[in-house]
Amino acid sequence: HGVKQPRNPWSDGPEFVTQCPIQPGTNFTYQVILSDEIGTLWWHAHSDWTRGSVHGAFVILPAPHETYPFHPPDADQTIILESWYNDDYLELIRNSTLDGQAVGIPNAYAINGHLGDTYDCNDTIFRMEVNYQDTYLLRIINAAMNEEKFFSIANHTLIVVAQDASYVTRFATDYIMITPGQTMDVLVHANQNIGQYYMVMRNFHDSAASSNNNLTTAIFQYKNSVGGPRNNASLVSLPEPDDSNATSSFLSRIRNLRVRQNPPLRVPRAIHRRVYIAISTNSIPCTNDSVCVTEERFVAALNNVSFVFPVIDILQAYYKRSINGVFTKDFPLEPPEYYNFTGDLTILNRNVTMGTKVVMLNYGEAVEIVFQATQFGAGGSHPFHLHGFSFYRVGSGSGNFNNVTDPKSYNLVDPPLINTVHVPASGWVALRFFANNPGVWFSHCHFERHSSWGMDTVFIVKNGGTKATSIRPPPASGMPVCSGA
Repeated sequence: HGVKQPRNPWSDGPEFVTQCPIQPGTNFTYQVILSDEIGTLWWHAHSDWTRGSVHGAFVILPAPHETYPFHPPDADQTIILESWYNDDYLELIRNSTLDGQAVGIPNAYAINGHLGDTYDCNDTIFRMEVNYQDTYLLRIINAAMNEEKFFSIANHTLIVVAQDASYVTRFATDYIMITPGQTMDVLVHANQNIGQYYMVMRNFHDSAASSNNNLTTAIFQYKNSVGGPRNNASLVSLPEPDDSNATSSFLSRIRNLRVRQNPPLRVPRAIHRRVYIAISTNSIPCTNDSVCVTEERFVAALNNVSFVFPVIDILQAYYKRSINGVFTKDFPLEPPEYYNFTGDLTILNRNVTMGTKVVMLNYGEAVEIVFQATQFGAGGSHPFHLHGFSFYRVGSGSGNFNNVTDPKSYNLVDPPLINTVHVPASGWVALRFFANNPGVWFSHCHFERHSSWGMDTVFIVKNGGTKATSIRPPPASGMPVCSGA
């Protein structure tokens, strides 16, 4: 997740987009090509909901004779924030698809696989042992299935230094907000009285959908501290679960850092291709009343198109040219109808088209994408991820995007370079990037339930005019075979 894989979509991973699933009893070797990433990323499965338990950190250390753009930490520690279901992930999504209803909320959440001490169970708590006066680099990954997270350490200041494998201007904060898919590098100085201090996370939740807002704990434990009391987790300074102001305030502080370790800052100015995408969750009539719980089933859509995964992967169909009928090149570049996206939509019934529609981009184009959250369904925020690219988050705001006045507020000086973005509830976010990576690239909400319902699309970047600007050939060993091929 977040490795751009230049010209190499063959190893990008999402099933039925760039490859067929790896069948039981077979194997496939990925070639991971790094370019300008530095810091913390992660890897995860991209088949059904299996990423819930098949995931891990992917850390890119400074090159030999290179260093961090800050004083090197004494040690580093990966912190993975996770969802915990008592049921099998694959069965969860299969049952949801059959009955047309949402998957229930997690039974708990975990930090590095441990549930902590706030749940009624016998699980252990994760402990990070630290030395007094040492500085630690926390590599924080939100691997939760459907939840954005607040995270804090009692009595300690967090210094944010990187996001999504790109360094940012350092700033101090009492908490962070991190969306599913994002990574954040944070420095912590162990300068408090020797003892044990809670690390705490809770959901940031601003939609009408159900949520488990329990606190989940771990321990920041000074060496030689033996037992003894620790602060009550509920007293840790953490925003309330629905505190949108705390979220927007935190995100507004993240700025690009001009250092040699980062890629050169190249924010597109003159835009060649604009894409305005309205995000919605919808309901459609159930096609199988004997299975569905109600007469309608949940779907999700981008510009009223709910993505349908094919049975032959899109990359194979596009590259071979001889395979037809897998996708169409007519994803709408703007909503088919304009209305008050962030108003009261209870009396509106938006028609949804089911299809495998993609966006075609010319090599080298300067692209702007505006994601517009709507109040359809449960509303709320969305984390959006684009494979194959990092992009600049140049603007964000509340209400309906205005293409005349809102671009005047864009930050084109030092916008953060990221691969997953928080789209605010009843608001919008603007992204810019150059389409300089030829290939087939998946874009999707990183709430797994929304992606499963169709909140996805695909961007195909055409080859440039040279071999060096064209998709690499497929691996000589071959790709996984689709059962529908």
